[in-house]
Amino acid sequence: MPDARRETLGFQAEVKQLLHLMIHSLYSNREIFLRELISNAADAADRLRFEALSEPKLLEEAPELEIRIEVDADAGTIMVSDNGIGMSRDEIVEQLGTIAKSGTAQFLAGLTGDQQKDARLIGQFGVGFYSAFVVAERVEVFSRRAGADPDAGVHWVSAGDGEFSVETAEREARGTAVVLHLREAAREFADADRLRALVRKYSDHIGFPVRMRQTGGAGEFETVNSATALWMRPRAEIDDEEYKTFYRHLAHDFAEPLTWSHNRVEGKREYTSLLYIPGRAPFDLWNRESANGLKLYVQRVFIMDDAAQFLPLYLRFVRGVIDASDLPLNVSRELLQQDAGVEAIRGALTRRVLGMLKKLAADDAAKYQAFWDEFGQVLKEGLAEDTAQRERLAALLRFASTHGGEKQDQSLADYVSRMRPDQRKIYYLTADSHSAASASPRLEIYRQRGIEVLLLTDRIDEWVIGYLPDFDGKPVRDVGRGELDLEGMDRDDGAGGEPGDEAALKGLAKKVKRYLREQVADVRLSRRLTDSASCLIIGEHDLGRQMQQVLRAAGQAVPEAKPVLELNPRHPLVQRLNAESGDARFGELSLMLFEQAMLAEGEPLPDPAGYVRRMNKLLLELTAD
Repeated sequence: MPDARRETLGFQAEVKQLLHLMIHSLYSNREIFLRELISNAADAADRLRFEALSEPKLLEEAPELEIRIEVDADAGTIMVSDNGIGMSRDEIVEQLGTIAKSGTAQFLAGLTGDQQKDARLIGQFGVGFYSAFVVAERVEVFSRRAGADPDAGVHWVSAGDGEFSVETAEREARGTAVVLHLREAAREFADADRLRALVRKYSDHIGFPVRMRQTGGAGEFETVNSATALWMRPRAEIDDEEYKTFYRHLAHDFAEPLTWSHNRVEGKREYTSLLYIPGRAPFDLWNRESANGLKLYVQRVFIMDDAAQFLPLYLRFVRGVIDASDLPLNVSRELLQQDAGVEAIRGALTRRVLGMLKKLAADDAAKYQAFWDEFGQVLKEGLAEDTAQRERLAALLRFASTHGGEKQDQSLADYVSRMRPDQRKIYYLTADSHSAASASPRLEIYRQRGIEVLLLTDRIDEWVIGYLPDFDGKPVRDVGRGELDLEGMDRDDGAGGEPGDEAALKGLAKKVKRYLREQVADVRLSRRLTDSASCLIIGEHDLGRQMQQVLRAAGQAVPEAKPVLELNPRHPLVQRLNAESGDARFGELSLMLFEQAMLAEGEPLPDPAGYVRRMNKLLLELTAD
C-alpha cells in the first residue's frame, strides 16, 4: 500500500531565489508559461512512447497520446494535462523541488537584470515549469506514473513561498495535470480564445494533439494545433516563420537562428534531418562534457534528447532533429556508437552542416561573421579532431591579420588572393592579444616587405594551427619560430640583412650569450628586425606561449624551452652594447635588451623590480653624463 502521508518540504535555496524572481520580477512576456507547460507535457508523452517499446502494456489504458487544456473563467484556473509517462511520489519531489533537475543555478547566473531578456531565459535551463508562478498564485500538480496502481497517484501543491506539500492521492488516469490558480492580475489568461491563439503561436508544431473544448466551454474536445511533427512535413509547405518558431521550441532560445537545413534522404539510409545554426552561443558551450546533440526519433518514436553520436564534438552548437527509418528501435547510446548506419549518417550530417556554413559565408558575410564571433573557436577544434574534413574547415576559418583591424574577418582564401607574386608561404604569428601581436617586433621585416601576416590570438590557435600544414598548396609558417624564412623575398635593397660593418660586430652574439646563458638557448644577429633592438624567437620544435598556458591550465608539466634572442645589428643600442668595455655594464645592458624583448611580446618579467632598478640606474647615469 503506498505511503499516503502528507509532507511539507522546502525548496532548495536556489529554487527559492528563482520562485521569488518569477513572482516579483519577470512579468514581461508572461504568456510563455503555456508554451513551457505544453512542452513539458509533450516530453512526457514522448517518454511514455519510448518506454512502451519494451513494455507495450503501458499504453493499453489510453493508446492515443494527447495534451488537454481546460479553463474555468469563473474560478480563474487553467489546467494543462497529459496522458504521458507521469511521475511517482519520489520523482515529483526530486524533479519539482531540487536543483539537480532544474538547472536553476545556471539560470540565475545568466540573468542580466533586463526583464525582457531574463524572461527569455525561461526554459533554456530546464526551469520552464516554474514559469507557471509568473501568472499563478498557487500551482497544483496531480500525477500517476504509467504502470502504477490508481492509489499510487500523487498530489503536489505550492504557493511559491519557498515550500511545497506532497501527498499520495487516488488518480484513475496515468499522466500529469498541472492546475494554475491565476493571480488577479493574470485573469486575462482565463480566456479560451486567448489560450487557443497562444497554442497556435507557440506549440502548433508539437507532434501530439493539443485539445480544448469547443467554443462555449461545454462541448466536445477539439484539436487546436496541427499536431504534425514539423520536420515530417514537405519543405514547400513550411514558411520561414514556422521554422523559426520550431527552433525556439527546440532550443529554448528567443533569438532567431542564423540558418537552417531541412533534408530528406532516401536510399540505403533513410532519414529526415532538420538542422539549425543558432545565432548565439549557449551558456555551456565550452563545457565539452555537457549534454549536446540532436533530438533523435526512430520511425517518429522519440528516443533521446541529446544524441551526440550524429555530429562531431566541434559541431556541438548545432541544434536540430533527426528522424531515422532504419535504426533499431531498441537503440541505446552504446549501440548507437557501434552501429554502421549511425557512422554513415554522422558523416553525411557533418558535411551538411559544413555546407550550410559555406553557403552562409558566401550569401551573407555579416551573418557568417556573427556566427564566427560566437562559435569560431569551437569550429577550429575540428582541424585537430576531424582530419577528413580539414579542407572544408580550413576554408571556413577567419583570422585577424596585418592587412586589416582587430576583427577576425579574413579567410585563408582572402589571404592567398593578396599574396605577393613571389610569395610561396602563408605566414602567421601567435600572441595573447591583438595588440601584442600587431606590435610584435617579429613582424618588422614582413611589414617592410609588404607581406601579410595572420595574427592568431585565441587560446587554442597554436594547438589548432599545428594541424593545418598547408592551404591551397601553400605551406603555413610561423614568423616567430626558427630562422627567418622569406624564400627569396629578402633581396630588396636596404632592408634586413646584416650591416656592412659585420666584422666589427663579430663575436657580440657569443659574448651576450655568455651573460644570458641561464635565460636563452642562443643569441644571434637578426635579419628580421628593422626598428627594434631585440626580439625573442621560439625554437623550431619548442612549444609556444599559448601551448604552455594550455598545458599549465590542464595541470600538465611544461617542457623547459629557452627562447633565442635576436639582436638588430643596426640599432644604436646594440652598437652601444658592442662598444661597451665594462663587464658589469655589458651584462646589465644585455639583460635589459632581453627583458625589453620579453615586454614587447607581452611576456611577464621574472623580476620586474630588478628591471626597474636597472632602468633607474641607467637613467641616472645618463642624467649625470
